[in-house]
Amino acid sequence: MDYDLFVIGAGSGGVRASRMSAQNGARVGIAESTFLGGTCVNVGCVPKKLFVYGAHFSEEFEDAAGFGWTVGERQFDWAVLRDNKTKEIERLNGVYQNLLVNAGVVIHRGVATLDDANTIEINGQKITARNILIATGSSPHVPDFPGKEHVLVSTDAFYLPAFPQHAVVVGGGYIAVEFAGIFRGLGAETHLLYRGDLFLRGFDDGVRIFVREELERKGIHLYFNTEVASITAEGQRKIIKLRNGEVLPTDLILQATGRRPNTQGLGLERAGVKLGSNGEVLVDDYFQTSVPNIYAIGDVIDRFQLTPVAIGEGMCVAHNLFGSGARHSLNYSDIPTAVFCQPNIGTVGLTEAQAVAEGPVSVFEARFRAMKHMLSGRGERTFMKLIVRRADDRVVGAHMVGPEAGEIIQGLAVAIKAGATKAQFDATVGIHPTAAEEFVTMREATRQVG
Repeated sequence: MDYDLFVIGAGSGGVRASRMSAQNGARVGIAESTFLGGTCVNVGCVPKKLFVYGAHFSEEFEDAAGFGWTVGERQFDWAVLRDNKTKEIERLNGVYQNLLVNAGVVIHRGVATLDDANTIEINGQKITARNILIATGSSPHVPDFPGKEHVLVSTDAFYLPAFPQHAVVVGGGYIAVEFAGIFRGLGAETHLLYRGDLFLRGFDDGVRIFVREELERKGIHLYFNTEVASITAEGQRKIIKLRNGEVLPTDLILQATGRRPNTQGLGLERAGVKLGSNGEVLVDDYFQTSVPNIYAIGDVIDRFQLTPVAIGEGMCVAHNLFGSGARHSLNYSDIPTAVFCQPNIGTVGLTEAQAVAEGPVSVFEARFRAMKHMLSGRGERTFMKLIVRRADDRVVGAHMVGPEAGEIIQGLAVAIKAGATKAQFDATVGIHPTAAEEFVTMREATRQVG
């Protein structure tokens, strides 16, 4: 065999698995057909957060007046933000390449396909490996409807030749909500269309309702129970016809209605790898597919589409193949996550509905304007919520909407993972004056449920 492990896909999970395996003495090769670092580094969370930083300045300039600052004439240059972002992404690509090379991983550039359970073909070359790891990620999915060729997806949004004056975002997941905030913050009139009753399905209902109120406050036009019937083009303008007959002209349409695992054209069926109904690779608790020596991690298995999860899965595979001691699997409970809408969402643990399904809970909630906005005059509010299981006083969920929510929830995630009780939260001294101290000063339950 040419390699002990061959990885198809050099995203965060594939890179981590290959590096750790090589460090454990394995001969490792990795194939990538586009860019090192995968979706997150190149066309996902990293450039998106850079855009979110840029979008915040429109409000920061306005807020400065309440603190005595006079800000002069303002204008936004999309090309500067876009191109500076691209330079940073190119730098990160170089970092990922150095990480692989320094670990002794051999990089193959091109599309890799499976001939059988031990043979990979890339650029006409046959490569053999004792073990193969599929880490090809996912891609934006656009459903079929008349005029779908006129929409863009999130990947396109990072390289727009010009910034729109008017934008429509279609979708109700975190990507749609984040890009709606980016477009609005950078100056576009923004409309967000979602086919359901309320966006961010799967998040706590208190968070979803609060975010809706804050996005409306920021001037984003929200449409629920709304579907696109067709799209036509009139010159540079796009004309959206909704199923209710309403017509919405716009400069740009971003379709953010989900992602699909990248399993097409890999030769998985030829190698005997079984797929699920959404095209995902089916794996067991140790990321082993239906073929014993082929493994899969990350978005391609369609469990949690989060970069740190893919990295954790990759570490499990590397340990199980080339490490020592008991086999590792990943515990998917209490995974913290953030949504970089404006204001941010941070969340860890159970939603209220999930917690109540397991037994009676006490719910603690707080809503307030951040101290900063006492002088800025901005109406933006912060929301915090703790869910406590009454049977043992354990905090089973923490949710926040507000500035730096992800930074705050990361710390709480450690406490919740460790099984902290509400009494221990209450016994913790708060840092004053901060928003975070509210999590240890909420004494009276808002309501008892169950």
